[in-house]
Amino acid sequence: MRKHKLGIYEKALPKNISWQDRLSIAKATGFDFVEISIDETDERLARLDWTKRERIQLVKSIITTGVTIPSMCLSGHRRFPFGSKDPATRQKAFEIMEKAIQLAVDIGVRTIQLAGYDVYYEEQDEETLRLFEEGLKWAVELAASNEVTIAVEIMDTQFMSSISRWKKWDDIIKNPWFTVYPDLGNLTAWNDNVEQELRLGIDKISKIHLKDTYKVTETCKGQFRDVPFGDGCVDFVNCFRILNELNYRGAFLIEMWTEKSDEPIAEIINARRWIEQKMKEGGFTL
Repeated sequence: MRKHKLGIYEKALPKNISWQDRLSIAKATGFDFVEISIDETDERLARLDWTKRERIQLVKSIITTGVTIPSMCLSGHRRFPFGSKDPATRQKAFEIMEKAIQLAVDIGVRTIQLAGYDVYYEEQDEETLRLFEEGLKWAVELAASNEVTIAVEIMDTQFMSSISRWKKWDDIIKNPWFTVYPDLGNLTAWNDNVEQELRLGIDKISKIHLKDTYKVTETCKGQFRDVPFGDGCVDFVNCFRILNELNYRGAFLIEMWTEKSDEPIAEIINARRWIEQKMKEGGFTL
């Protein structure tokens, strides 16, 4: 068994295939798990209404392949955020969260990654922050009662751009089922003190996203996806060195969006090999 589990994001794998095939490909390409996406599209939001038969079929595929789905990227709240001033939108946010927790319970998801946005398509103000706080408290309480962890991702916007910013919400929520999900790409793009940030949050990190990014500067707004590994600003070797020193024992997930590329399988294999080499250079034993 691998000491440090390494997973692949669902959107890195071919899109129009069955879950049996998706999990089988993940296994064949050297990954331990897949992170399922429940994004803001109607297509993926519809998964929250899967029938019992559909859920059972997915669980059978998990058991058959041995590839788990321990985490869910729940980005559907970007379209339906807790902080929206529209009551109908907020109601939808609550419905999405409730259904996501039930789906997590049914298929074995342990961690729901929540997007760190109070609002995305609206302007932020004190009211959106207050509403977001109400929704977040409710969501964490419901998740905790079902033994599901809520982990807020360090994001591509300034609102949740660091573990320091997340920590302010941790002080408000005060719940062991509320954690942080750092994305090394996003964290590095916004912050020069990555080591300090990782040290600050090490006791509440549930999982770590691996991707490269271009840094946010006074003259550049940064780039938070589709940056080839090695071309961006992330010092992966140093990040892995720090995490090894901090005795991080959680999982890592390679985040890519190659589901529609010509050779997605080749791309994820190359990404895995590249990352594993950097992990070794940083002192991790795979």
